[in-house]
Amino acid sequence: MNIRRTGILAAAVTAVLLLAGCSGSPAAEPTATQTEDSLSGDLTVYAAASLSGAFDELAKEFTAAHPGVTVKPINYDGSSVLATQLIGGAPADVFASADEKNMAKVTDAGLAADPVDFAANVMQIVTAPGNPKGITDLASLTAKDLTVVLCAPEVPCGTASQTLLKNAGVTLTPASEEQNVTAVLTKVKSGEADAGLVYVTDVKAAGDAVTGVDIEGADAATNVYPIVALKDAPNADAAAAFVAFVTGDKGRAVLAEFGFQAP
Repeated sequence: MNIRRTGILAAAVTAVLLLAGCSGSPAAEPTATQTEDSLSGDLTVYAAASLSGAFDELAKEFTAAHPGVTVKPINYDGSSVLATQLIGGAPADVFASADEKNMAKVTDAGLAADPVDFAANVMQIVTAPGNPKGITDLASLTAKDLTVVLCAPEVPCGTASQTLLKNAGVTLTPASEEQNVTAVLTKVKSGEADAGLVYVTDVKAAGDAVTGVDIEGADAATNVYPIVALKDAPNADAAAAFVAFVTGDKGRAVLAEFGFQAP
């Protein structure tokens, strides 16, 4: 009798287990969000100095979308300086240049391929708040009582500055030539210089600390900004995702907020 009861109990348990297995839900497929959030590790970005405000915001939003990724403090400098560092072996995942010429140095060196244009920028005269010297155009910058600073000719903001000065027929000897646009802006903000040539986005970001004066024909020296994931990126997946984010709708919206034009 006991043997019979044991057999019935075992059969019942087996039936229950079989029913449970049949009625169980199949494993859910990972959603797109879960797949994206699987990105992890550090991300190293080299970007033109004029991108600092916009890229700090983009990095914050990218990290929010991909919490497993840590965007290291972005290395901002003149594009020519950054290109030289990358060609010299500096490890990085992404390079964003303020012009196509310096991006070409990196791609020609075999470090990257197929960069994507993602923004454009034009130059503006920057002065102390309220423009106390009454600067109206490029020719005004030749006044003897003015201290004017420019970007060095080899960096994108310097190349654009020289193009605009040449187009306007203006010969100018600056007090200094800086390696990135941030340095020019800083000298004007601090009072070390009366004026300089920077991007419209730099003037916008500085707010009330400076005043901008439009340059006639500024579009003749429009800088187009390309971005690329480097071939030997230590974090290739995150690099590709960051480039896609910057060049996508969300990235372009953030860039527009900071005054950048579409490429």
